[in-house]
Amino acid sequence: MPGHIVALGGGGFSATGVPTPIDAFILSLAGRPRPRICFLGTASGDAESYLARFYRAYAQLDCRPSDLPLFQTPLTHDLPRFVREQQAFYVGGGSTTNLLAVWRLHGLDRLLREAWDAGAVLAGMSAGAICWFEAYLTDSVGSDLAPRQDGLGFLSGSACPHFSDDPKRRPTYQRLIAEGFPAGLAIDDGAALHFRGRELADVVSERAGAQAYQIFVRDGHLVEEPLQARLLG
Repeated sequence: MPGHIVALGGGGFSATGVPTPIDAFILSLAGRPRPRICFLGTASGDAESYLARFYRAYAQLDCRPSDLPLFQTPLTHDLPRFVREQQAFYVGGGSTTNLLAVWRLHGLDRLLREAWDAGAVLAGMSAGAICWFEAYLTDSVGSDLAPRQDGLGFLSGSACPHFSDDPKRRPTYQRLIAEGFPAGLAIDDGAALHFRGRELADVVSERAGAQAYQIFVRDGHLVEEPLQARLLG
């Protein structure tokens, strides 16, 4: 049975290197003490500063952190074996389109699907949240927000991060869905969608007011339906 997916609109450790309640929540889903969690910084080009924030944050939590750099030449990991050894993965933010291209080049998309099917936790922020869906709204292509339908497809429909925090996101995403883009889920910074397998099980947040939204067309009219988030302690 597939494991969990946790999709953060923004937030988590990424801004400060300090763990937040969502980071602890991700680890709790692994269902074992000191789970192995791997950081995938592909979307940021494996930026060293981002990697340092991950290790600084997760060193304060009960886990065994590692990372998988794909811009290193040559790769020093046996990818299939390394991926199988992890109980959780955290995908950082950055360019969604670059992330998907590099993963597909190395076959990591297939390996992550196998890990998820075997029960692993897949988590991520921004690009690392929307990559799991069939479609997504991204600023990775040119200077404007763009709709893409080349996601991994682990989850159906579309997704949009930073929904209430970037003033361009809400009107753009609403317009696209009204015009026929796949209906989907929008996520505020500080909020996260929790899927068990392919089913949305919960919406959680690390700050008051952060939530998620279902956006779809019903009887020819656009509907934005708030999904209240459970504030984590």
